[in-house]
Amino acid sequence: MKLEDIGFYTLSDDRAKNASSTTPLWRCEVLVTNRCNFNCPYCRHVGPERDMTWDEAKRVLDLWVNDGLKNVRFSGGEPTLWKHLVKAVEHCNSNGVERIAISTNGSADLDLYTELVEAGASDFSISFDACCADDCEKMSGNKAKWIGLKNAIQHLSSKTYVTAGVVLTEDNEDSVVEIVNSAKELGVSDIRVIPAAQHAKALAGLPESDSPILEYRRKKALAGKTVRGLECSDSKHCMLVLDDMAIVGDSHYPCIIYAREGGEPIGKVSDNMRAERLDWMKTHDCKQDAICAGNCLDVCRDYNNTAQRLNPLYPND
Repeated sequence: MKLEDIGFYTLSDDRAKNASSTTPLWRCEVLVTNRCNFNCPYCRHVGPERDMTWDEAKRVLDLWVNDGLKNVRFSGGEPTLWKHLVKAVEHCNSNGVERIAISTNGSADLDLYTELVEAGASDFSISFDACCADDCEKMSGNKAKWIGLKNAIQHLSSKTYVTAGVVLTEDNEDSVVEIVNSAKELGVSDIRVIPAAQHAKALAGLPESDSPILEYRRKKALAGKTVRGLECSDSKHCMLVLDDMAIVGDSHYPCIIYAREGGEPIGKVSDNMRAERLDWMKTHDCKQDAICAGNCLDVCRDYNNTAQRLNPLYPND
């Protein structure tokens, strides 16, 4: 299977083959606030206690734009609580960023979501971990409003690309079929199901789907593959860090998962980040890193395995 068939628009065999520290940045994510109005039991709270200032955010975005940024994601916390979000989206849009994504819990006013779409946001990932009101409240720490969440998903799905982000835990995995069906009825473009634990039993029980990302993970589960973690045959070097970046506070991390799991940053935000990330890729053994070995996502594994085969920069060690 080619990477572009998976459904993640930032991934392709061509990108894996040609990625370097000088090619355009394909996907960058910035955590703009640690604040959230939900209290989801599975959430990894990470980042400084204060919100990012506009000057801090603009510095990061301008560094990325100057390096040919193609796709950006704003996350948190809940990024719609950050007062500069619309301005940040407008800034990226006016500087030629192709796709602007926002990870949200769906709690913001519909007017704000509309304003974000009009400013240039073209991808929303909305948390959708339940199939009914009672489960919705439980999975959000008794904060989510079921009707409001469904309205937000329907509203945005009628305007742009929306994925439902479904985190499976022991509290909701038995309802995964109902959750997926509910998300489809709301009009989402795709569904990203990610088990919080190291198994994919529930995914294997899903029916065949025409949603690329959902079908990719269903087939993986049927083949006995986990969503998270590295296997013996997987690449030990992470080529994604060459043109993919995560910023939390004043530091850059290999990826947002690495930051959420308490990993150390590669370095500080600066115009030397690409060189630092190249050095990290060459010297870091992901299989010996407990965070990478236990939490690397399936799609990242597939990308790095493809890069190992095709990219001449892959370390020969």
